[in-house]
Amino acid sequence: MKNYIVTGGTGFIGQRVLRRLLEKDSEAVIHVLVRPQSRRKLEAIVSNWSGAERIIPLVGDLTEENLGIEGEVPAVRNIIHLGAIYDMTAGEDAAHAANVIGTERVIALAKQTGAMLHHVSSVAVAGDHRGTYSETDFDLGQRLPSPYHRTKFAAEKLVRETEGLQWRVYRPGVVVGDSQTGEMDKVDGPYYFFGAISRLAQLPSPMPIAYPNVGATNIVPVDYVAAALVELVQCDGPSEQTFHLVNPKPQSVHEIYAALASAAGAPSIVVPIPGARPPLERIGSLPGVRKARDFALDQLGIPSAVIDHIAFPATFRSTATRTALRGDRSIKVPEFGTYAGKLWQYWAAELDPNRLRRTAGPNGFRDRVVLITGASSGIGLASAHAVARRGATVLMVARGAEELDAAVDAIRAEGGDAHGYACDITDHEAVSVLVKTLLNDHGRVDYLVNNAGRSIRRAVVSSTDRMHDFERTMAVNYFGAVRLVLALLPSMRARGFGHIVNVSSIGVQTKAPLFSAYVASKSALDAFSTIAAAENVSAGITFTSIRMPLVRTPMIAPTAAYQSLPVDTPEDAAVRVLRALEDRPDRIDTPIGTLSDYMGLLAPSVKKLVLHQVYKAFPESSAAKDGSRSEKPKPSSSSNSIAAKVLSPLMAMPTPSLGLAKWVPGLYW
Repeated sequence: MKNYIVTGGTGFIGQRVLRRLLEKDSEAVIHVLVRPQSRRKLEAIVSNWSGAERIIPLVGDLTEENLGIEGEVPAVRNIIHLGAIYDMTAGEDAAHAANVIGTERVIALAKQTGAMLHHVSSVAVAGDHRGTYSETDFDLGQRLPSPYHRTKFAAEKLVRETEGLQWRVYRPGVVVGDSQTGEMDKVDGPYYFFGAISRLAQLPSPMPIAYPNVGATNIVPVDYVAAALVELVQCDGPSEQTFHLVNPKPQSVHEIYAALASAAGAPSIVVPIPGARPPLERIGSLPGVRKARDFALDQLGIPSAVIDHIAFPATFRSTATRTALRGDRSIKVPEFGTYAGKLWQYWAAELDPNRLRRTAGPNGFRDRVVLITGASSGIGLASAHAVARRGATVLMVARGAEELDAAVDAIRAEGGDAHGYACDITDHEAVSVLVKTLLNDHGRVDYLVNNAGRSIRRAVVSSTDRMHDFERTMAVNYFGAVRLVLALLPSMRARGFGHIVNVSSIGVQTKAPLFSAYVASKSALDAFSTIAAAENVSAGITFTSIRMPLVRTPMIAPTAAYQSLPVDTPEDAAVRVLRALEDRPDRIDTPIGTLSDYMGLLAPSVKKLVLHQVYKAFPESSAAKDGSRSEKPKPSSSSNSIAAKVLSPLMAMPTPSLGLAKWVPGLYW
């Protein structure tokens, strides 16, 4: 029986080492060094393992004297030192504290107990050495370009130079996820490039990709590293041995890219750019070129420290390792291409920062939470039905509780998942309570559809003593919507995803007469959203403004002239809302709205004259102060007829194919 102390046991490699040790030695007792706050994490990790009772938490801290262990240190024959910072982007101080000081503390413990120290180092100790780097090599005068390289080298040097210490050193290559499951615990190393490959997947897969010849790397899956490490730890043999846990064959970066691109559906044909690596490095070191490169990498989410060390100038020999592992022929390094697909699938499902932003298929909104205001009728109700049919959990908000309950029941009758919340969005306290309740009940809101609205049709000249018309319109259309956005924004940012759809109006583009209060409130919301969207790009928060055409809802019912126009139905509007949620463009316009925008840019005087004629043709609301322009009760009035003649040709214009808009910059119809 061999007892162990293991540092870094809750880490990605450490968890697998613990489990493998339990399986290989049915009597071993394993003491795992954990900080007090990580004790529960360890217990949760091992809770379902067979033999978990033989894993004993050893509370302490890697950087403290005597490792912070209070009381008697357990008697063990082996100490496996996995605790370290493996992050290439870590700063000098943090890397030194964990990798160097931590190793000093573990060396002292090994000497105190007389145990063999199994120190997990890294092939990074080879630095920029060119040529073969064998298991017996260490200090060959190589340059160590980063804090990670320097601290891993310094830690291994401490182990090698401590007198009276029994030691073995293990140098893994670049460790990626499990070759069987694809599981990985964080984005690191080559995973930083997965996002860029995902973007390339939008290109036709037969398209060749030009790529400079940057050399070869050495990637190994975590299950191989854990299995090989445990086997080597348990095998009898002398002290002062070094093992390379690497792929025996160097892997070109082109090969790695091609395997991942194939799994992602991205172009996988690589056309090497002629030129040796040293000249490329010299060009890349120029100040202007380097800044431009680093800026481009930042946009792709790739740290510059990682790109600088994507390939190894050294080729790593692993003769001693392969010889020692011949007793268990099942422990071998699989070809990268055989498990690249599993790595990609796991990343796409669990680690991709954009994974929450994907929707596709008939159930594309399953497990998504969609909040819709004004959801008891019209566009809001039709949209709630549409997203519920796609699998969403729909949170329906409206003022009238009775109508809202009926709307929720209708969706549930169709098998949808709907929940009603009565709230007046103009009430700040009510909205605060609403958002707290929603987050408590459902954990999050993925999508917000600001649909609730108020419209007032009255000429400016008839509003000179009706400031409250503008205030009431702004209270719902602007302040109510902004209030919800501000309340939900922190939780959306914390999750790295959120999409807000604002049901705006074509009037924002046409500037329709008689709707100054309504159009101004919608224009204000558009401006707010444009700025908020620009500020939250890196946070994953996006906005869509739908400049909705006329829709036959209760809001337009008081306008008799609209009764004879071929306006959209709420179901037509819901299709636009669904597109906004799925595709998440900045805005969705109509051809008429776009035409009005360009007309205002190219012929503003003509547009103003046309709008004046519309103003003269339209009657005002019956509630208007000046009765001479009030709307007559019958829709067949001459003024209504004139209005219909003015607007009908425009409203009846066929919508061009959606494909056309894709070829016109800035348009999304």
